[in-house]
Amino acid sequence: MNAFTQPKDLVMPQPSAAQGFSLVPSAQSPRLLELTFARATVQAFCAAVAEWPVQALEYKSFLRFRIAKVLDELCGNTLRPVLLNSLMDRATGGLLVRPEGLNDVTQAEDMVKFATAVAHLLGRSNHDAMSGQFYARFVVENVDNSDSYLRQPHRVMELHNDGTFVDQITDYVLMMKIDEQNIEGGNSLILHLDDWEDRDAFFHHPLARRVMRWTAPPSKRVDKDVFHAVFDVDAEGRPTMRYIDQFVQPKDFEEGNWLTDLSTSLEGSKHKLSVPVPVGNFLLINNLYWLHGRDRFTPHPGLRRELMRQRGYFSYPRLGHQQGQ
Repeated sequence: MNAFTQPKDLVMPQPSAAQGFSLVPSAQSPRLLELTFARATVQAFCAAVAEWPVQALEYKSFLRFRIAKVLDELCGNTLRPVLLNSLMDRATGGLLVRPEGLNDVTQAEDMVKFATAVAHLLGRSNHDAMSGQFYARFVVENVDNSDSYLRQPHRVMELHNDGTFVDQITDYVLMMKIDEQNIEGGNSLILHLDDWEDRDAFFHHPLARRVMRWTAPPSKRVDKDVFHAVFDVDAEGRPTMRYIDQFVQPKDFEEGNWLTDLSTSLEGSKHKLSVPVPVGNFLLINNLYWLHGRDRFTPHPGLRRELMRQRGYFSYPRLGHQQGQ
């Protein structure tokens, strides 16, 4: 069974109680919420954490939680329960986060700090083997010779979950736009598991819970295979997924063709959302019941996009487990 359960002791603040931010359904879907931080909140945060460069967050992991505390306090301590409830609520589970005033690559350090603060109000971001840090920054350009679709701009990166090839809990994924130049296309593609038309047919198939082998290409810097099924269940018995088409290694004819049918069905879903993410904004989704990908770009010799990724696990206070009890 997957790692998290819905915390019973967290109450979503009403919009009138939220301070320094707003939360509304997005234009794409009521499942995807739009979380906007006021410019004053963002500026106050950047000023309050200016003494700590990103390098300090890399070297001292506890500082990631301190800047999270700074952001929550600037929001009157109303932000953390909103984040946890939004990401753990099966009906939503996804946020498009808009920090007003962060919109230029020259603010990249502040972007990384702000995203890190939000993520560490949920839990902790895992070590990213590709970068050797708790986050990864990478560039997509017009010409690419990498060993996965992550940096290949002229084709669709199909829907998938993150963390399928590591022995780490991956409850959430955060994807931030740091820069883009000469970009047309390349929207984020996301699909909520409960909106997938063929979910139940694949979930109840005999291969749904068969353990399969997952490997990663050299660029991921993960040299150990992991083994798990495509489907699992949450605390209430509802389907969750850990799937990526590029790294699953079917052992036989039956598995290979079932996985091909699964991939075709996901890509053909009419409920797949195409979400533009402006520079300085980021998607933050529950990795166990949202799948994500990226649409293709229109070729351009000066095409450049820089992204930042964090992925990790949820942690939250439970009744009876507060300090001193």
